[in-house]
Formats: sequence, C-alpha cells, structure tokens
Amino acid sequence: MCLLAGAWPAEARAPRAAGGTFRVVTTAEEFDYVDPALAISGTSWSLLDATCAHLLRYPDKPSPASLRLVPEVAVGPPRSSGHGKTFTFTVRAGFRFSDGSLVTAASFAHEIKRVQAAGRRYAGYAYVGDIAAAVASGNRLLVRMRSPAPDFPARTATPFFCAVPTTVPPDPEGVRRLPGSGPYFVSEYVPGQRVVLARNQYYTGGRPHHVDHFVLDLTAATPQAVLRDVDSGRADWGYVAPPIYYDPSLGLVAKYRLNKSRLFLKPGLELRKFALNVQRPLFRDNLALRRAVNYAIDRRTLSSTPGAAPGTPTDQYVPSGMPGFRDVHLYPLNGPDVRKARHLARGHTRSGKAELWTFDFPPALAAAQVMQRDLKAIGIDVHIRGIPNSAYVTQVDAPGARYDIAFSPWTADFLDPAQYIDTHFDSRAIGTTNFSRLNSADSLIRRAAKLEGAARYRAYGALDVKLARDVAPAVATVNGGETTFVSARVGCIILQPYLDLTAACLK
Repeated sequence: MCLLAGAWPAEARAPRAAGGTFRVVTTAEEFDYVDPALAISGTSWSLLDATCAHLLRYPDKPSPASLRLVPEVAVGPPRSSGHGKTFTFTVRAGFRFSDGSLVTAASFAHEIKRVQAAGRRYAGYAYVGDIAAAVASGNRLLVRMRSPAPDFPARTATPFFCAVPTTVPPDPEGVRRLPGSGPYFVSEYVPGQRVVLARNQYYTGGRPHHVDHFVLDLTAATPQAVLRDVDSGRADWGYVAPPIYYDPSLGLVAKYRLNKSRLFLKPGLELRKFALNVQRPLFRDNLALRRAVNYAIDRRTLSSTPGAAPGTPTDQYVPSGMPGFRDVHLYPLNGPDVRKARHLARGHTRSGKAELWTFDFPPALAAAQVMQRDLKAIGIDVHIRGIPNSAYVTQVDAPGARYDIAFSPWTADFLDPAQYIDTHFDSRAIGTTNFSRLNSADSLIRRAAKLEGAARYRAYGALDVKLARDVAPAVATVNGGETTFVSARVGCIILQPYLDLTAACLK
C-alpha cells in the first residue's frame, strides 16, 4: 500500500452535490477489519481513512500538495530529539468522536498500545514494535522509540495511528463497532455482508465530506464481479488488484479509455523489480553480471506487459513520486543495450543457468518470459518457476531457497524512501523482504536512516543511485501506476492511492 494522490481531468471533477449514499462493493476476502489496529486490506484502509483523525496526514488534494505531510489533530509537526528517538506532539482542542467524547492525546497513546497488544501476527506491529513508550499528559503526546526512527512522523498517517477512545479495548478478533474520530463512523457492520458509514455529527475538522452515507456490499463473488457492478451502475466504486482492471473480458479500456471519464490511471508508488540473489553462485561477487542483466532487460516492453497495469520504465529503486528521488538514468529505459550487456557478461556467466521464481499469475509469468528472452541474448538460460500467490513469499523467504532471480513488486505504506531501500537491501530484512539477500550495504543504509528532513531525502536519493549503479542487487523495471474505476455519478475524484472517499461526491 502507499499514500499518493493524483489530480484528475476536468470531466472527473464535476460540480459536487451534497448528500446521498455512496455505494461500494468488494469481495469478503478483500475486506478484513473495521478496527484500525488490525486492518491492512486496501478496501479496509479506504473506508477507515474516512473514519479516522490522525496527528498528521496527507491532504485530500491533488498532487503535489498531496505529498506533503500536514498536521490534522496535531497543532504542528512533532518536536524531535535524540536524532529521531523521541517525538513530542501537541494535540489541538475541538476534535470529537462520533459519540461526542473528546479526542485527546491519550486517544493516540491508547491506539498505539492497542496495536502493540495485537502482537507480531498483525501487520501494524511493524509500525509500533520499536516504540518504547507512548505517554499522554494533558494535550501533549510523547513517543519514545527504542532506537532513532526519523520516519516515525510519516507512519502516523496510517490507520494504525487512528485516534480511538481510551475505553476501546484491544481485541484479537477486532472491535466491530467503535466511535469515529474523522468525518464518518462505522454505524453498522455485518461480517461477510455489509459495512455502513454515517456522518460524524461532531466533526469540525477541515477534511471534505460530501455524502451522507457509505454502504459497502461485501458479497461480490469475484474481483471481476466488482468491476461489472461499477460498470452497470449498481455500485459506485470498488477496490480490486490493479491487473484486474485490464482483464480483456471486461473491456473497460476499450469502452471508457484511460483518463477520460470513469477509468483513470495516475502515477503511483508501485515498484516492479527482479531481485538478484547475491548469495547464490551465479550472482555472488559478480557485479559485472548483475550490471549486464540491467543492461539486457527491455524495460519498455515490461512497462506494458499484457494484463498488468501500465507503468513507466525505471532503473531506480526509489519511485519518482517519493521524496528524495533523483532522476539519473543508469540503464536503458527504451529497450535493451545488448552490446553493452554482452561486453559486461563476457567471462562472468559461470554456469549460464538461472532459476527465476515468480507468481503463478499471467502478468507476472509474462514479465518473467521477457526476462528469459532477454537474458538468453547474453548467454543465460533462464528456467521459470511459477508459485501460487499464497505461497510465494513464504517460499522465497525460506533459508537456502534455490532461486537466482525473484520477482519482487512493492508498494510503500507511507512516503519515506526507507520503505524501498531499507526494506529490500538491509540485511535485517533477509528472510522477509530482502529477496536479494544483500548484506554489504548496511553501513550506508543505516547512516542514511539516522537522518531527518531534507538531509534524509538527499542521502536516500544518493544511496538509491549508488546501489543501482555500484551494487546492482536488483533489476528495477517499472514504476507502476494506480488505477481506479467509478460509476457515472461519481465526481471530486482524488487517488490516495485508492479512491479518497472523504473527497468523493455524487453528481
């Protein structure tokens, strides 16, 4: 997941009408919790964003304004000390929950403790596990980290830091009804059937909120059924995985065309790449071959893989929308440089065989076949192994996994370049997200991770270039876009990266 908004064409921003019921549809599998301490699915985050007030958030505005973290319940940015080890927020007065009770500093401290109490089995723990203490005193919230965490302010824009009443207990099954602190609250939840959001009559914040209710139907049989309901007008919007929008059987692109009226594609923060396993014989201590692979790949073809969301060719590990990005073309973007690739590969192909693992899903397999074709030109015979989505990460992460190349797509949950660099190339992430199994860049990564503000972004921008050029532990291929599809009556469209429901209106 990521937080990035995009502006839409004039057709999508028709004059808004107040009120009405906005109809959302999804499959039961795509919605997990209404409890912000536990939720992680795209649909859940979209709805919870409308019910949550945060210390800091990304504005409900088109890019580039949407990329700047701004105060919401906090009076301003936190006061940081200890190089990002302690953060002190001042909470403004006037915010209320939908039951009329006050939102206070204790509301945020309590939610942090709820997420910690849920434990490591839930995704939110990764955001709060390094918090040593969250202490509220009056309108002050002090958060003390176990070690410096300069990215902490950006984390607070995720649902895991949603204000909740101090009376709401931690629940491993997820609380089903709780007062909302944002423009809306969950007024009804029937698991597997529906969720209803209603206006928070006590909300006085500055976020837009045009419609009266959101009704989420959880009974769609398939992602394709979700889009058919939106196409027919039975629903106004529903989240599905990006490739589904381009399913030829639906014909959405032919019918509506991109960025014209109802089907929209905007720049996003998805990075598609292939990790090169530097612990296996083929690529271990073999920078020449790793760079050769980067020159041999046809990124232009990969950016329009059939069935996948279109994107922009890239050769860097930090996406272009991320703070700190430096646009430095290191490898060819409009087609392979086979001559350069062969020159680098000469004498370094070793066994000449590579095992490539990817998802057992048509677009992912198609991208792997492009890699197979391109590497054959430099003397590498690639064998492709497709693995079911549900088992893929477990098998790639297993100690001693016998792959040389692994498909490694990623989207950040918040706007910080460490979400791409640390997550994929720090040795502490081996066995989780570091599919390259790189352990030689730790000192550079951890030096950048200690920095704050503009210095942090400059350091990560430089590190991105250095890693791609001088280490080449992966082949970055595509900066993916975010797609959304709405009914004919939806206006005021902003993508964050999913449809921003609080900003949406009905024509």
